[in-house]
Amino acid sequence: MKSPLKKLLTLITVFLATALIVVVINQTLQLAEFAERVSPTLGLVVFWGLLAIYAACLITPLWIYFSLPPALKPPVSEEDPQFEKHLNQLRKRLARNPRSIGLPLNNRDQIEFALTKLDEQALDATRATAGKVFLSTAISQNGSLDALIVLAVQSRLVLDIARIYHQRPSLRELAQLYANVAATAFIARELDEADLSEQVQPVLSSVLGSAAGAVPGLQVASTLLVSSVASGAANAFLSLRVGIIAQQYCRAYTRPERATMRKSATVRALAMLGSIVARGSGNVSSAIVRASTRGVTGAVTDMGNRVKETSKAMTDKMTFWKKKGETPSIDE
Repeated sequence: MKSPLKKLLTLITVFLATALIVVVINQTLQLAEFAERVSPTLGLVVFWGLLAIYAACLITPLWIYFSLPPALKPPVSEEDPQFEKHLNQLRKRLARNPRSIGLPLNNRDQIEFALTKLDEQALDATRATAGKVFLSTAISQNGSLDALIVLAVQSRLVLDIARIYHQRPSLRELAQLYANVAATAFIARELDEADLSEQVQPVLSSVLGSAAGAVPGLQVASTLLVSSVASGAANAFLSLRVGIIAQQYCRAYTRPERATMRKSATVRALAMLGSIVARGSGNVSSAIVRASTRGVTGAVTDMGNRVKETSKAMTDKMTFWKKKGETPSIDE
């Protein structure tokens, strides 16, 4: 059973990695071609500049990864004869970790306390990343750009969590984590193709009724708000899930069961999502309301200026007639 499943997961990982590379190449060529229309020199600068950024994004994580101590190999269960050895290795690792230096590590409870302190830092980093992903993808409203944002931010998150626990994940765990990151990036891209605004439009119409049509820009702003929040929330949830899975790999006493770990990460991510959406929605809605207000204000101001100009023209004409002592006809 395990061998076919392992082959299937390997094929899926290779497919996602290949598809991601194709997307990055496609977006790079499109940006370079667009810049080349402005100036051939600008096209070359954009192309080689993007390649330099990609190289830096690839080399920096590798340097950080290999500068960290290798991952500990937890036993299958606590009853395993190797468990005490693993606990001693974990104690030594925590004693060398700059974030847990000075904490007592004499027994299991003290080790758990030190890990709890690291858990808090890892969750703070995960929440901060999810908040950035929410705002970025809610505002961008561009599937391809969302995919690149999610890919870059989540890749950085995995390494940040590894640094917090002062160990690098094993290559197998890293492959699984980045397979999750790649899958999340493609889901972010597909969210834009789903056209959430069309799906939420009937709901908004039933809730807002005629009020949306009566106030200029309200219906459009409401639809845009819900679509933005839905897209940002989905990407934030997936980012939370990736961060929690990375945390569970790095702090494990025993070898994690992948199915159980994924379910646990999903439940915890859903519990954390509410506060992130509530905080981010306020910022998104404020931006949309300000933009809508400017649009409505501009329309009203323009109408007022036209009324003012018409009134002035009529007043000037009436003054002219009065001076001549004539009575204007309807045709005039």
